[in-house]
Amino acid sequence: MNIRAQVSMVFHLDKCIGCHTCSIACKNIWTDRKGTEYMWWNNVETKPGTGYPTQWEDQEKYQGGWEKNNGSLRLKLQGRTQGLGNIFFNPNLPTIDDYYEPWTYQYDELFNAPEGDDQPTARPISMITGKPMDIEAGPNWDDDLGGSPVYAKNDVNLDQLSDDERAQMQELERVVFFYLPRICNHCLNPGCVAACPAGAIYKRGEDGIVLLSQEKCRGWRMCISGCPYKKTYYNWATGKSEKCILCYPRLESGQPPACFHSCVGRIRYLGVILYDADRIVQVASAKDKDLVDAQRTIIENPFSPDVIAAAKANGVTDQLIDAAQKSPVYKFVKLWKIALPLHPDFRTVPMLFYVPPMLPVLAKMKDGQYDVSALEREGLHPLLSSLERARLPIKYMARLFSAGNTDVVEAVYRKLIAVRIFMRGKRVNDVPESEVREALAAGGTTAEEVETIFRLTSMPTFEERFVVPPLAREQAVEATVDPFTRKREGGFGFRTAPARRF
Repeated sequence: MNIRAQVSMVFHLDKCIGCHTCSIACKNIWTDRKGTEYMWWNNVETKPGTGYPTQWEDQEKYQGGWEKNNGSLRLKLQGRTQGLGNIFFNPNLPTIDDYYEPWTYQYDELFNAPEGDDQPTARPISMITGKPMDIEAGPNWDDDLGGSPVYAKNDVNLDQLSDDERAQMQELERVVFFYLPRICNHCLNPGCVAACPAGAIYKRGEDGIVLLSQEKCRGWRMCISGCPYKKTYYNWATGKSEKCILCYPRLESGQPPACFHSCVGRIRYLGVILYDADRIVQVASAKDKDLVDAQRTIIENPFSPDVIAAAKANGVTDQLIDAAQKSPVYKFVKLWKIALPLHPDFRTVPMLFYVPPMLPVLAKMKDGQYDVSALEREGLHPLLSSLERARLPIKYMARLFSAGNTDVVEAVYRKLIAVRIFMRGKRVNDVPESEVREALAAGGTTAEEVETIFRLTSMPTFEERFVVPPLAREQAVEATVDPFTRKREGGFGFRTAPARRF
């Protein structure tokens, strides 16, 4: 076994309220510089929807991630020969229109307007050209428009749904959406690392965080095309690419990343997992229906003596092993199996996992009360049958989180429904004991496990959500340099200020 440590994350989508506080926190710290106006290392999308950049999930368009070719893995983007031919021309890059043209306003026309009878206005101007422009898109342009015929119908994950299922989602009284916050997944098999001709992108050996050297970057932007999640961006001012660094200067000082720390809904969890690096290719090469289970198997038990011995042989410290044993990510992903990777079919083995959102209540209001009689007349219990009668088709969630394997998603929802029914029976006391036992059996869980899931989901402490490993804190930048002085360059590895080379 080649056991290594990886900082990984879980986002609990049932608790995301779409406030974008995480995005603003990241923006204010890392992407407030010239050339980064359109960059959102953290963004929150509405699903169903086209996302940011537009239709980033369509790899027939963007050619990101990996694919199986004659039984082996290869970059979907190109091989070495084709990469050499395209080194000065990348045909698969998203354009600024796929993102949006960043803008500001001519505030001087508003504040310095002479007295008059008309209302002064501030016209929008491009932050790239400085010329007046019409605003046609933004980083969350389809926000809250789930189910709409404008944006949601263009979601590539709807391809496998029938016309009836699509029509059902877009009925006015059945409109349903949920929020999907995204950051760099810091994958075990990152397409961006493999695509970079200059070797500027790399995974840190001690924690698996994917970083991009600004000194090695030559601006060829293959990393942007190679990343199927489109979480690498090109800085047009410096001629370099940039990406989420998981706020590693904060991690090294014992703090969680800014987007985690500022999250209002407390949906985010961070911890360390131990994985077997020798099995990365095997996991990434699994059949589509087996990808989730394969990714679970690569995560090793941090309490196993054999795993601990192999980890120490690789230089993993006792402190990191202790952090892995306390990791909430290990519980959500490996122990409880209720957190799933986003688009495992891209085969990058992402290290950001999502607990799917709970499905909407099925009953309708009648005379001020929920009317469940229609379900009961069909012989269905309104709580236990919520999966079969979901407004959002399971096939859609499976396309997002399990490469189309509905069995994997259904198993997750059965356990989440069991948590809901068990806690309702305990707190509200309106669910018969027989139905509680039936729900636990259907979810493949126990009362003790349900209590633990509920505790970590609903009432976790700060220390339980964020088990930050001790990452070389004795060498943290705060010990040697004022971090506020280094704010703009911190984390990018500059020894000299970046500048374009013409």
